[in-house]
Amino acid sequence: MERKIVKFLEHWQLDPNRKPLVVYGSKQVGKTYTVLKFGEDNYNNVVYIDTDNNKKLIELLKKQNTIDGIISKLSEITNQEIAKDDTLVVLDNVNDVEIVNTIKTIGKFKNDYHVILITSLRDNLSKFKGVELQFKSMLPMDFEEYLKAVGKEELIDFIKNCFKNNTKNPFHKVAMEYYNSYVITGGMPEAVDLLSREKNIHLLNSVFDKIIDTYKKEMALQDNLIDITRSNDVYDSIPYQLSKSNKKFQYGLIKDGGRSKEYENALTFLHNNGFIYKCYKLQDIKSPISNFKDKDNFKVYMNDTGLLFKKLNINAKQFTIEEEIRKVLYENSVAISLISAGYSLFYYQSEGKAFIDFVIQTRTGNIIPIELVPFSKTKSKALSVYINKYNPQESIRITQDNFCIKKGVRYIPLYATFCLSDLV
Repeated sequence: MERKIVKFLEHWQLDPNRKPLVVYGSKQVGKTYTVLKFGEDNYNNVVYIDTDNNKKLIELLKKQNTIDGIISKLSEITNQEIAKDDTLVVLDNVNDVEIVNTIKTIGKFKNDYHVILITSLRDNLSKFKGVELQFKSMLPMDFEEYLKAVGKEELIDFIKNCFKNNTKNPFHKVAMEYYNSYVITGGMPEAVDLLSREKNIHLLNSVFDKIIDTYKKEMALQDNLIDITRSNDVYDSIPYQLSKSNKKFQYGLIKDGGRSKEYENALTFLHNNGFIYKCYKLQDIKSPISNFKDKDNFKVYMNDTGLLFKKLNINAKQFTIEEEIRKVLYENSVAISLISAGYSLFYYQSEGKAFIDFVIQTRTGNIIPIELVPFSKTKSKALSVYINKYNPQESIRITQDNFCIKKGVRYIPLYATFCLSDLV
């Protein structure tokens, strides 16, 4: 499966100032497969080491403070030659600070060795930080990557051109059908691969169960036992949080009388490590919007719509006929698209209850309100209220309908949200 991160890896490989690279992201998003496939395609040799509980590796690297010494020990433990500019060294499941601190030595000086470290817990980055390393995140597949995986690359060009030129997509219906399939499947490579091979949505349950179980095991790595339980409880509550009309996260939905102080650590752990995404309410629309977030009011989304589909305990028929269920999954999917495009998540609610699902700020400082109105019969005045108050340069409605512009508002189909990274 072709992943967008490969282009970054190709630039990293050719960078004369290249440093050891840390690729991080939740388990099951395809980090190890993608890095090893990149190595296979671009190097004569790939040296792979699983560092999980690898005491021998730690012992061999201990006290190594020269590049030659480190490379010699890595070669010794794998019984493979590590050639300059010709071998990719991959250290997987990296959680040990001692290993990382040793590898940092390679990043202190310009050299011709290529090393990638892979970790799933983003909390590790605070321990691994340093100018001797480079960092790159990896997320589940977006809709563009999904279309490539299922052999529909031609649709991508149509969507991008229509987005760029604000013209109707002649294959709109087909694109929506594939998007609905993507929402149910999610962006986990194993799920996408299974569906593309077997064409049977029912088979996905086993994949989703396995991934959720893997996440639960990751949550169990926390030091505080009560935070492990609370992380599970928070994670399990998300489908209920998103299914109610008021999407604000409510602690009372986790348990009766639940309070923020009880679940603060659990929410922080889940958010920091990419299991969930927080979308904060804005107190005002001023630049930079990050300065005006209300830390006590936020929505929470899951990092994958396939996992949310599973935890909603629904089937494909319910998704097709029940608009409220689709709205929940569509909203979560849009949130994921915005995260993938590099935006932080915010929303806006006026005193008069006008609710804007998302507000983003582009790299040039442009603040754009995004209202999700997926169904044609749905009427909403929220965006009009926002426009009258703040007069934004650009406003967006995301719908199931084709591309168009109405009364200065840009209408974008759900399937084109991956294009939002191109906004200026």
